[in-house]
Amino acid sequence: MIVRRTRRSGTTPPHGWVSLRPGRLRRLRGAASLFLVLPLLLGLIGMPANAPVVRGDELSDARAQQNALKKEVAEQKAAVAQLRNLQSGLAAEIAATKVQLNGINADLAKVKIRINRMTTRINAVRAAYKALVVKLGALDNRLVAITASEERKREQLRERRDQLAERVRAAYDTDRSSLLEAFLSGGTFTDLLAEMSYVIDVGEQDKALAKQIASDQVILAALHQAVTDTRTQTETLRVETAAQKKALDASLKELKAAKAHLAKLEKQVKRELARQRAVYAQVMRNKANAAKALAAAAASQRQLTSKIKALIRQQANRGNIPSSYNGTLIWPMAGDVTQNFGCTGFEWEPPQGSCAHFHSGIDIAAPMYTPVRASGEGTVVFAGPNPYDAYPKAWIVIIAHSTNLITWYAHLDNGSHPIKVSAGQHVNQGQVIAYNGMTGRTTGPHLHWMVELNSNFVNPRLFL
Repeated sequence: MIVRRTRRSGTTPPHGWVSLRPGRLRRLRGAASLFLVLPLLLGLIGMPANAPVVRGDELSDARAQQNALKKEVAEQKAAVAQLRNLQSGLAAEIAATKVQLNGINADLAKVKIRINRMTTRINAVRAAYKALVVKLGALDNRLVAITASEERKREQLRERRDQLAERVRAAYDTDRSSLLEAFLSGGTFTDLLAEMSYVIDVGEQDKALAKQIASDQVILAALHQAVTDTRTQTETLRVETAAQKKALDASLKELKAAKAHLAKLEKQVKRELARQRAVYAQVMRNKANAAKALAAAAASQRQLTSKIKALIRQQANRGNIPSSYNGTLIWPMAGDVTQNFGCTGFEWEPPQGSCAHFHSGIDIAAPMYTPVRASGEGTVVFAGPNPYDAYPKAWIVIIAHSTNLITWYAHLDNGSHPIKVSAGQHVNQGQVIAYNGMTGRTTGPHLHWMVELNSNFVNPRLFL
C-alpha cells in the first residue's frame, strides 16, 4: 500500500491522499516532534567540549585567541625573567660601591667608573621595566576584548536555548499525548508514518538548532578557559612586575646616594689639589730653581734608599727582619687621596720611564696631627729627618716588613707631635708610629706613603 503525504495547505487533498483529522494531526505532530527533539536535548546535556558538531571557523577563531593569549603570557614571563636577571647582583654591587666609598682613601677614579657602569645597567633595567609595563597593558586590553567575546557568546547561547525551548513548548502545549497514544487511537501504522513524514521538516530545524547550541557551548568553554587562565597568570605577572619595580626604586635610591658621596669626595680632592697647585705654581715660576730642586730631591731619595739597604742588611743579620712577609698591608692614615701612584700631570714630580712626571707613592691629605699607623708588622730601620735633604728636611719613618718589602712614611710632624718610634724597634700592624705634618717641601699637611718591593717602588694598592 502506497502512503501519500498530506498537503501543507488547508486545501482538500487530491485523490489518493490520506486525510487525517486535525486533532489527530496535532497529536501526531507533537509526538513525532518529541520523538525527534527529545534525544537531541538529552544529548546536549552530556555532550563533550570537543563534540564534532562545532562550526570550524568560529571555534578556530576562539582557539586562535586562546593561543595568542598563551603566547603573550609566555612573552610576559620571559620579560619578567629578563628584568630579574638584569637586576640580579645590582643591589650587591651598589652596596659594595658604598663600602668602597666609605672606606679609607677610596680610589675615586675606579669608583667613578664603577658607578658609571652601574648607571648604564640601571638604565637598561628601567627600559626593560617600561617595556614590560607596556606589554602588560596590551595583555590587559586583549583580556578585556576576549572577555567581551565570552559575554557575547554567552548571550547568544542563552537566546538559542530559549528559542529551542519555545519550539518544544509550542509542539506540546496543545496536546501532550504520546506517540503510543496516537498509535492506539485507531489509525493505521501507515497513517502514523505519513504524519511523521509531514512533521519531519520541523524536526530537522530543531536538530540544526540543537547542534548550534552544542557548538556555542564548546566555543564558550574555550573562551572562558582562555579568560580564566590569562587572568590568573596576569595577576601573577603583575605581582612579579611590582616586586621588580620596588627593587629598581631601591637601587636607584642607593645609586643616587653613592653618586652624591662621590661628588662630595671629588670636590674635596679638587679643592686640595687646587691649593697644592697654587703653592707649586709659585715655586715653578723660577724654572731653573725648580729643576734644580727636582734633581736634588731625586738624588736625596737615591742616597737614602742606598742607606736603607745597608740598614736592612744589618737588621736581617741580627735576625730582626724575616726573609718574607706573608700578610697584607693596611692604610696608614685616613684622608683624601690627592695623588695616586704612577704617571701624573704634576710638574714638580721627577720623570721616570715613559712618564714625564712620575709619582712613586700615594699622597693622603688629612688634618695636622692625624695619627699615622704602621701598615704592617715589621722593624723600624729609619726614623727622623732625611739626612740627604736640603732645607727644609722631610721627617720620615721607614719600616722593613721583610728583606724585600719596605714601607716609607714621609712629611711627618717633628714639632708638638714628634715621631713615636725609633730605629731597630719592632712595631705591630696598626700601631701609631707618628703624626701627619708638613715637613720637607710640601704644600700642606699630607702623608707621602710608598711601598718598595725588591728595590723598586710599586703601587701600594696592590698590597691592601
